[in-house]
Amino acid sequence: MRIGIMGLGRIGSFHAETLAGLDGVDSLVVTDPVAAAVATATERFGATATDSPEALLAAGVDGVVIAAATDAHPDLILAAVRAGIPVFCEKPVARGVEESLEVLRAVEGSGVEVHIGYNRRFDAGFAAARRAVLSGELGDLHTVRSTTLDPAPPPPAYVAVSGGIFRDCGVHDFDIVRWVTGREVVEVYATGGNRGAEYIREAGDVDTASALLTLDDGTIAVISDSRHNARGHDVRLELHGMKDSIAVGLEDRLPLRSVEPGTAFPAGTPHTFFMDRFADAYRAELTAFTEVVAGTRTSPCTVADAIEASLTAEACTLSLREHRPVRLDEVRK
Repeated sequence: MRIGIMGLGRIGSFHAETLAGLDGVDSLVVTDPVAAAVATATERFGATATDSPEALLAAGVDGVVIAAATDAHPDLILAAVRAGIPVFCEKPVARGVEESLEVLRAVEGSGVEVHIGYNRRFDAGFAAARRAVLSGELGDLHTVRSTTLDPAPPPPAYVAVSGGIFRDCGVHDFDIVRWVTGREVVEVYATGGNRGAEYIREAGDVDTASALLTLDDGTIAVISDSRHNARGHDVRLELHGMKDSIAVGLEDRLPLRSVEPGTAFPAGTPHTFFMDRFADAYRAELTAFTEVVAGTRTSPCTVADAIEASLTAEACTLSLREHRPVRLDEVRK
């Protein structure tokens, strides 16, 4: 299998390393505007370099991984789809909902599989939580809590174009709540504040945010996100049902310190980076994409799935700005 990679920044280079280690991948073809990044990929992984996305698509690749800047996602997805090549694209589909819907309309009926990258779906703990919900062993859910706390904020240049904490960070919580519970979000109420980096406030964003989501069966989901968590990268999910309660991320590397007397948990070194926390999930995610390319499975996270998470992010952003509940119907186009 010959896989193309468009974009060799932090996540693109990480994907290149992962793909190079998969048994089903024979060779890589890469492109990036930064010549040094391309040179590194060719040296480390024996990849074939191309000077443009068009050249990469013409190089006989079986599948394409898009890890370029968000603004480039729509055009690159559509170019690959027109070429009839299966696509893996990091979230989001596009910066805005309208452009995402344009991509959806173009992809629908094309017969080409598009897999959007939401890596938590491939984490063993989150997958086990989904099975517990679907099996009914928790009973009817009443409360879900999803947490994403980063150890430090991204740089100012990233914050300026990220679209805000809900579109950039919280969207992972929105997708995993929907995937694990199998329910749709119908209404949100969001709030946020600034307790740290001043450049986040200057960009019109918040560095700490929470949202209450009402799901279509009445379940309440509580979302907590922050750019400042000095102890490490904290990603957890709690599911509370009428029969039982479970948690994802409650393990020895949890970046939280107990002050209960005689309690040694958690005892491990805290997670400090999302690539550390989700290394196995990323490998499983890209393995799944090779199965999509091989035609043995359909996309495990479609453009339509990704748009639902983006719609929740849009609704939370509007709620934060206007200090009111927002129904998802308000932001659907």
